[in-house]
Amino acid sequence: MESKKTNALNNSLAGDEGLNAGSFKHVSYLWNDEEAAKLAGDEVALLVYRSNLLGADLRLTNYGGGNTSCKATAKDPLTGKDVEVMWVKGSGGDLGTMKRSGLAALYVDRLRSLKNIYRGIEHEDEMVELFNHCIYDLASKAPSIDTPLHGFLPYKHIDHLHPDAAIAIAAAKDGKKITQELFNGSIGWVEWQRPGFDLGLKLKAAIDENPGLRGIMLGSHGLFTWGNTAYESYVNTLEVIEKCAQYLEDNYGKKRPTFGGQKLQSLPKEERLAKAAALAPVLRGFCSSKQNMIGHFTDDDRVLEYINSNDLERLAPMGTSCPDHFLRTKISPLVLNISTDEDVTDVTAIKEKLAPQFEAYRNMYAEYYETCKHPNSPAMRDANPVIILYPGVGMFSFAKDKQTTRVASEFYINAINVMKGAEAVSEYTSLPRQEAFNIEYWLLEEAKLQRMPKPKPLSGRIALITGSAGGIGKAIAKKFAAEGACVVINDINEERLQGAMEEFKTQFGRDTASSTLLDVTNNDTIEKAFTDAVLAFGGVDIVINNAGISISKSITDHSIADWDKLYDILVKGQFLVSKAGIEIMRKQNIGGDIINIVSKNSVVAGPNNAGYGSAKAAQAHLSRLLAAELGSDKIRVNTVNPDAVIADSNIWAGGWAEGRAKAYGITVEELPAYYAKRTLLNEAILPEDIANACFVFVGGLLNKSTGNVLNVDGGVAAAFLR
Repeated sequence: MESKKTNALNNSLAGDEGLNAGSFKHVSYLWNDEEAAKLAGDEVALLVYRSNLLGADLRLTNYGGGNTSCKATAKDPLTGKDVEVMWVKGSGGDLGTMKRSGLAALYVDRLRSLKNIYRGIEHEDEMVELFNHCIYDLASKAPSIDTPLHGFLPYKHIDHLHPDAAIAIAAAKDGKKITQELFNGSIGWVEWQRPGFDLGLKLKAAIDENPGLRGIMLGSHGLFTWGNTAYESYVNTLEVIEKCAQYLEDNYGKKRPTFGGQKLQSLPKEERLAKAAALAPVLRGFCSSKQNMIGHFTDDDRVLEYINSNDLERLAPMGTSCPDHFLRTKISPLVLNISTDEDVTDVTAIKEKLAPQFEAYRNMYAEYYETCKHPNSPAMRDANPVIILYPGVGMFSFAKDKQTTRVASEFYINAINVMKGAEAVSEYTSLPRQEAFNIEYWLLEEAKLQRMPKPKPLSGRIALITGSAGGIGKAIAKKFAAEGACVVINDINEERLQGAMEEFKTQFGRDTASSTLLDVTNNDTIEKAFTDAVLAFGGVDIVINNAGISISKSITDHSIADWDKLYDILVKGQFLVSKAGIEIMRKQNIGGDIINIVSKNSVVAGPNNAGYGSAKAAQAHLSRLLAAELGSDKIRVNTVNPDAVIADSNIWAGGWAEGRAKAYGITVEELPAYYAKRTLLNEAILPEDIANACFVFVGGLLNKSTGNVLNVDGGVAAAFLR
């Protein structure tokens, strides 16, 4: 195991013996001696371990931000000689989840020899291609632009992070002076410049001038720290950030009230959420003028302190300082000019008020692009805001998928923390607009965007499928999630719902699905489910009416309760859920889809089926009626008619199997074979077959189809519509 007694940093701010979780107030000490001991002797494994610990604390760096490295001896596969190799986080990775495969491995001597052919900062970008000539492990990740920043420093282990506390000092008007005084010269300072080869040379020059440094602050950007072992680097990083954070805390409110004091009070929690839920689909519609966006909302206390403050009007237009922040949040946010007592449920009025505000933002962004662009700049990207601030209520963010919009929200909270800290100790400064543009429209960033996978067919779309904790509903939700959609999982059974959500998190991650209890016969739960969907994702694009029940009895055995239950769940439920979904789709004004899972029984008459069959027929005609009504809203309404979907279905509950077997004069055990045999294709129908049919309607190839019926029954001639 690495010794904790060999810290070579003579100017350490704190002794490193006996450190534990209680040794730090502002950062998390997560190092576990037993876990590290298992990795002893494998510097790369320790690098991954250290990186994961650093990435687990959002106060140190956010998702995808920062990079770490180690240098160690390895055998050259061609000569068999020992060579020095640097392993560094590759392009596009995340420290918190990084594995060994997320590292780039390069020959150190080759990387450093590139300075012999470096033609100057005007030719900076051409060096990235040359990194490929330094690759040691041909299976490693592509090297990032930060590779030379690690390569030219002489230390074995290096951390480059974007901690809020450090960036607050780095973005302060007096940041260099504060750094010098706070660390007594043990932390160097390098002025802002775009990451790349030249910045790596400047870091090396700073070390050459002062070999005793334990770290370097990058103006407006972040922090470099290091050590001779993974543990030394980890502790050094925590100690430096801890000191920065404590310095900020000691100064909050001393110079002036935080953010100049509060200008207004937040609405109570329930009112904030109600306002956010009512407004989110409208905002999403404006932000989706180029492509469908997914939303995120937060009323985090840090956000409320900022958006309710006297300084909001001054600070918000300045934008962020750290490149990692504004690459994800755009140059500046849109601050809504809406008072907290305005009625945001009046859709027409609120759209009329918001339209010029969005137009002004788009014009601002276009002017920024036209003023700062270069002859070879990529075309202007979507001019809509990513971050939207509603004083008194909270913060919305909108991006191409849920992970991206959630991360954008997290990054803007980082930016708020930076502004708060910088204003507490000095005066906040943001990057000049031209510098910000040069990062946002950097040709290397554009190339990275072009390499990203093509969006899936349902990317940017949000689907609520009733009864989606099992059976057909869950199969549809899984299919849609696999095709890029965000899905709202719901069920009347809480235990089944929890199990389905765990399954979705395991299969699709944390950002694909949300869950809510939903009884389609209870309008209060329907409204809450759609509110939950809106707060989770910003709106709804696809509604699948799937929840159902089956009762098979002769007309004389049918009770009034049976009849009412069938019509409440199948017909009234479809009506109520569709109505709630349509209201949201109309707020968004970007169209949408409603698919009703009906049945072969809606057109085929059979014995012992009066209640179920007539309710299904009502569902079918309601589908046609809605298709006729909603065309002008670009909302398509289509129907899928399954038959005899047996697997993982509740259809056999409540005596349905016994009733159908009795009607056909067979046993319950004979039903599956009976159903398959009576079809033209002699096939059993599975939940996945219904899911595929639903996807056909929403996957993009049938955008001009509405009022249609798709039979998925293996071929039942009696169910042919024409």
